[in-house]
Amino acid sequence: MAIISFLVSLAGATMLLLFAVRMVRTGIERSYGASFQRMLTQNQSMLSASSSGLMLAIVLQSSAAVALLTAGFAASGYLAFSTGLAIVLGGDLGSALIIQILSFKMDWLVPLLLAVGGWLFVKVENKKGRQLGRILMGIAFILISLQFLREAVAPIRDSAFLPAVADYLARDFLTAFLVGVALAFVMHSSVAAILMCVTLVQIDAIPFAAALSLMLGANMGSALIPIWLTRGMNTDARRIPIANLILRGTWAVLVLMVINLAFDPSVLLFTEAGQSLIYAHIGFNLSLLVLMLPFCRGLEAPFTLLFPTLTAAQADAQNFQTASALDTAVLESPTQAISSLKRELLRMIDMVEVMFRLVPDMYEQGDEELFQSAVDQDEVVNSALSGVRSYVASMPQDAYRKQDIKAVRGLMDYAIRLETAGDVISKKIASVAKEKRDGHMRFSDEGWSELLKMYDGVRANLQLASNVLISDDLESARLLVVEKAEFKRAERKSRKRHLARLQGGRVESFETSDVHLETLRALRDINSHISAIAYPILYRNGQLLETRLIESLELKEANS
Repeated sequence: MAIISFLVSLAGATMLLLFAVRMVRTGIERSYGASFQRMLTQNQSMLSASSSGLMLAIVLQSSAAVALLTAGFAASGYLAFSTGLAIVLGGDLGSALIIQILSFKMDWLVPLLLAVGGWLFVKVENKKGRQLGRILMGIAFILISLQFLREAVAPIRDSAFLPAVADYLARDFLTAFLVGVALAFVMHSSVAAILMCVTLVQIDAIPFAAALSLMLGANMGSALIPIWLTRGMNTDARRIPIANLILRGTWAVLVLMVINLAFDPSVLLFTEAGQSLIYAHIGFNLSLLVLMLPFCRGLEAPFTLLFPTLTAAQADAQNFQTASALDTAVLESPTQAISSLKRELLRMIDMVEVMFRLVPDMYEQGDEELFQSAVDQDEVVNSALSGVRSYVASMPQDAYRKQDIKAVRGLMDYAIRLETAGDVISKKIASVAKEKRDGHMRFSDEGWSELLKMYDGVRANLQLASNVLISDDLESARLLVVEKAEFKRAERKSRKRHLARLQGGRVESFETSDVHLETLRALRDINSHISAIAYPILYRNGQLLETRLIESLELKEANS
């Protein structure tokens, strides 16, 4: 019975730890995700790239999240292999440093974090204020989960079960290493896995030698996570995580052998066991970064040879596989047909996002090729809309229930919205960008910074819209509508700041006034179109009124 109670308590503490780490990461990504993405792609030197990866991993509390972002940009051609590898290596060190921060005894801080974080999340309407509340509560939950973990292990620390397992792992370092690999991969978080190891060794539940092997295994297991999560991406995206796994895994095995065969692991006990394990973890990642950073550029050629970029024929075959998701064979089945329609709309969102990525370069570079690329991609989006129209027209109405027909109409409306968003990019934004280029205009630093923030907001909402489309999740739909309202407020603030700069006599603001205001309107329109996917879900769940007119009239009568 004691073992069952222990396993249940351990599972509960572990799940809370994973949830808390994810909660912190989600709050930060929703507030600053798009800005982080732009920061990663702007790095040039290996040192600055690794520094960005380090800082981002500390903020996101996840080296796997950094690796995924890096892989995504490598897939899109925005990031070179060498720069991406430096970012990932820096991210691994950053995730090691966050463990040191979280390992401090901060139980006294938990009530304050819960109080402040809960108040911000529940009472504050501002987006960043709410997400700050989410972050603070997530940190509090991490501290609570670590306390739960200590309490879960304490009752069986002196039993025959745990010491027997711990002694076996101490004697068989290879098994302990493999357990560490599995632990990090199953938990999908090296931070959570190593925090657990640190907690166990702090309370003498496992010996230091076994904890060292577990820690090295967890380091290798954390490199497996992005391999698994990027399995559907192209070769350019997967090359960086694979290189990181090979380098990290090789170094982990070498260090494991040296520590356990060349000398006694206890020589690494500089201080108490838990802190020494953290030092060993940081030292492992720091040594890997120092050793491999100078060779990041040189490693590009061999890894490109091992994992070559797709040939034109292979790329065509891949494009063919992702051409259209509309399956005419399932038209008689409403559930399958609607799922097919959703997959096609998801493809349209991806195409609009690819178009939208061209926007900053349109304004900064003004190359004719960029404008033509936007036009070409818009034609593909238009073709996709035509396919959706034909698909919906082919659906046998007598086979569909009333709610199915409503769902299809909602998806059809959203397809039109996505096509309109593409038109705004290829026509309106392209026209305004050409006007800026032809007039040799230059935005003020403040004005361009404001536009980039608005651009980041639209990109983040594009990703959120994809999640809403697939999941039909009410909370995500509500968040998307809140983000839309936040975006409108940000647009109004930017317009006011622009007018203030005009009144202050800023020459560059005067020259680009029309361009700035037209761009704001275009970004607002795009954001409005992509956010429309949330409204059918909100209405279906009783979270949205058809009109505010009745409410307004009733309020007026009550006041009269």
